[in-house]
Amino acid sequence: MTGWALVALVGIVIWGIVQIYTRRHDHTLGVTRDEDGNPVFAPSRDDGESREMRREVENLRERIRVLERIATDNNSLDARETRRLSAEIDALRTEDEKHDKD
Repeated sequence: MTGWALVALVGIVIWGIVQIYTRRHDHTLGVTRDEDGNPVFAPSRDDGESREMRREVENLRERIRVLERIATDNNSLDARETRRLSAEIDALRTEDEKHDKD
């Protein structure tokens, strides 16, 4: 075997060992490879912290929905009309109570 053939053989063996090591290491980390050989990381496992963050975000979304409903419901035409009628009724009651005391 010539010297260049030996160098090529050693290079191929080293390349194979590196590939085997890389594949095993990727498997333990949950990494896959795309068609170009680039690493593609799997989504992280669902741990307690991410569940807590999702729950907190959902709670905040619910609070925003409530605040939006309050902001829009109190400013609608029906809500203003209801408040106006309620104020008129209260004024009539107050006036009636003053009249009864006299």
